Amino acid sequence: MKPCAVLFLAAVLAASGSGAVRGASRAARSECDPWALRPCVPVILWSAPPSGACCARLREQRRCLCRYARDPDLGRYINSRSSKEAAAACRVRVPTC
Repeated sequence: MKPCAVLFLAAVLAASGSGAVRGASRAARSECDPWALRPCVPVILWSAPPSGACCARLREQRRCLCRYARDPDLGRYINSRSSKEAAAACRVRVPTC
């Protein structure tokens, strides 16, 4: 994928990071942070093998994946085949949304 896709994904994460947590408690905000999935960008965009950091972040953010999947900006990345393959490689069970 082109470098502009990385910038687009970073912009989507930035925009969704603020909008996705509006009205949430402080604890929920720290728990659900789309920026935490940055180590997984190469996996999602280029089907690279997931790093240890990506797997750790997927485990930490597992409870938030449905919220991200329903987000109009993040959903196409979270629901992508490469994202699901990353979760499987990291042995992270993706919740049914």
